[in-house]
Amino acid sequence: MKAYVFPGQGAQFSGMGLDLFEKSKDARALFEKANSILGFEITKTMFEGTADDLKQTDITQPAIFLHSVILSQVLGDDFKPDMVAGHSLGEFSALVANKVLSFEDGLKLVHQRAKAMQEACEVQASTMAAVLGLEDHIVEEVCNNTPGIVVPANYNCPGQLVISGEVEAVNKACETLKEKGAKRALVLPVGGAFHSSLMAPAKEALANAIENTDFRKPICPVYQNVNAKAVTDPDKIKKNLIEQLTAAVRWTQIMKNMINDGMTSYIEVGPGKVLQGLIKKIDRRFPTESASL
Repeated sequence: MKAYVFPGQGAQFSGMGLDLFEKSKDARALFEKANSILGFEITKTMFEGTADDLKQTDITQPAIFLHSVILSQVLGDDFKPDMVAGHSLGEFSALVANKVLSFEDGLKLVHQRAKAMQEACEVQASTMAAVLGLEDHIVEEVCNNTPGIVVPANYNCPGQLVISGEVEAVNKACETLKEKGAKRALVLPVGGAFHSSLMAPAKEALANAIENTDFRKPICPVYQNVNAKAVTDPDKIKKNLIEQLTAAVRWTQIMKNMINDGMTSYIEVGPGKVLQGLIKKIDRRFPTESASL
């Protein structure tokens, strides 16, 4: 069984999507439609922008979404998933590729999500940090015992967990985690505390938009971030997508559940190979590849 996986923030690179634009007439039409929906030429930033241009949340998220979704659509009959999942933002890409959301609705939601998250970041100083070399339960315990807001945010693979929260609390947790034996506890260059309670204003802003968007039954199960389980009911998909903004991304658990459900190979759809690297650290037995025209 084939699992198609879709990357999230951090996978962007200068020139992303240009090969699709040049090779495929259908891709060009979708990129031009995206420019029209967004009201600005995101393609110019994707194809010609610097790394700094691309790292702004309100650009990064729609850019990665477009690269992933347009690639999945131009694959045509070659895109035959038995199961799908997306890492954080990538869940929106997975839902469009999986026919739950239309291209237009998916892009509008991602644009709203990015703006809402950017605004939430500006309300309070917050950050994230990558913790390497500790078991999850130790990181969880340190977060629970650190004053202020700091929580596990991304369970990326065994020995790699990202924490998120208030700047002071994250810094304090990093000190303690190093004392506990972490190989690294490194604050990340991100705009704010994604997947924590500090994203509550963004969750509130996005919830109404999601509730008022048409979600259809998927062509195959989608394994969602908040519970790592296969979901096919559109109403449950909506609920989980809203909860995702303030809940942890359970990527390790998603991959293990896909394996238990019969997955035999992974195909990453979108920019970069971040997810393939994580998957190999979770379980090396299964082949991974990048989707391409």
